Amino acid sequence: MPHPGRTAPGPALAGATPRPRAATEPSGRVAIVSASVGAGHDGAAAELARRLTAHGLLVDRFDLLDLLPAGLGRAVQEGYHRMLVRAPWAYQRIYSSTERAGGGGPAARALLRAAQDRVLQALPPGTGAVVSTYPGASRVLGDLRLDGRLGVPVLTYLTDFSVHPLWVADGVDVHLAAHAVPAAQARAAGARDVRVCGPVVDPRFRPCGTGERSRARARFRLPEHAPLALLVAGSWGVGPVRQVARELRDCGAAVPVVVCGRNEALARQLRADGIEHAYGWVDDMPRLMHATDVLVQNAGGLTSLEAFAAGLPVASYRCIPGHGPANAAALDEAGVAVWIRDPADLKAVLCDLIDGPLGRRQSAAGLAVFATALDAGPAAEIARVHRFGVRHRTPRALTPLPVTPLPVTRRPRRLAATAAVACAVWACAVGTGIAATYDGPGLMRAIGHGLDLDDLPPGHGPRPEGHHA
Repeated sequence: MPHPGRTAPGPALAGATPRPRAATEPSGRVAIVSASVGAGHDGAAAELARRLTAHGLLVDRFDLLDLLPAGLGRAVQEGYHRMLVRAPWAYQRIYSSTERAGGGGPAARALLRAAQDRVLQALPPGTGAVVSTYPGASRVLGDLRLDGRLGVPVLTYLTDFSVHPLWVADGVDVHLAAHAVPAAQARAAGARDVRVCGPVVDPRFRPCGTGERSRARARFRLPEHAPLALLVAGSWGVGPVRQVARELRDCGAAVPVVVCGRNEALARQLRADGIEHAYGWVDDMPRLMHATDVLVQNAGGLTSLEAFAAGLPVASYRCIPGHGPANAAALDEAGVAVWIRDPADLKAVLCDLIDGPLGRRQSAAGLAVFATALDAGPAAEIARVHRFGVRHRTPRALTPLPVTPLPVTRRPRRLAATAAVACAVWACAVGTGIAATYDGPGLMRAIGHGLDLDDLPPGHGPRPEGHHA
């Protein structure tokens, strides 16, 4: 996973944003706080850092998980991963309960408060603005802003098309949205200054011609003329991937090409199932998208935006719980991706996306999302806020307050278990929260033992479509 570090200023790079005036020395400093929960939040942070560097700014990147107390960040990451793989029903309940409540529980809030001093201490003097690409980071930075401990503007870049209420934190000055649909959701959740400025993706994701498409297929040893459906499941390869791959193959609409991320075991299982084109981690996703005809995804994150930039039509199908259906609904509302809810529709919709008017409309709509980014994308908006401030305030240099290290003391085992539960729950992609429906030990037993939906007593938890792989 990307390691937090410093991006040195350099010459402007060609991409989705116009080439700014070259700068020999950085004109200011911006910090980006993300979290290595999956790859989408870090991916957006990396591309923002590249573009801000091209604007002549010095960029410092930080991983919020590294700034949690007592080294709990890795437990957070592992807890979220386990929950998605072994107890997705728990994540669905957490997502829904925090969505209704509009915020997280007391344990999660306490954990975020514990990170405030460490975040403030990490920010270098001279920082003129701070950007969050993760809801938990927005909560920490927003609270510091409200308390008056952080005297520079805070911006949140909304990485998803759906905006869970936890994305909108009091104290954040500006929320940046990729499209009018997430912008409207952010305003409905209470955000005041919301600006639509387009997505951020690697500039290698772009439409290609016939010759480039043929070369890409040869590069991955894919059939030269068969329709190809690219199936992705995030950096962790979660969700009912095996089931969807078999359905794609059996419906006859396209040959499945499956990317399993870091889940190499899943790739081996798929190849044993007869899915010939199954890969683990792919370093050249732009070229693989050039080789295929349609993207089938289950979470609606960064990969969907990359497909839009490549002119690839997108279908959401058998989404993972929580943010998966929420993003699918938002993408469908925006007209940039079709949401296939009924498996009986899979073949017809895929055929229309691959070689029909629906696919042409979707490709055009996806590319249109980037029209705003070409004029004044998120990096340009961040640079503007860094220079001029917000709400008639001029940004001033940041001088972090000294933080006295807390003494290390032994804590009862029960308290440690409670902290572990809070970490696992807080790590959900929406950021924070705890499901009141479950007590801590019950939730941890479910995650630890890989409780399946069929093991639940009647009435416990929703059964997301396509859970079983």
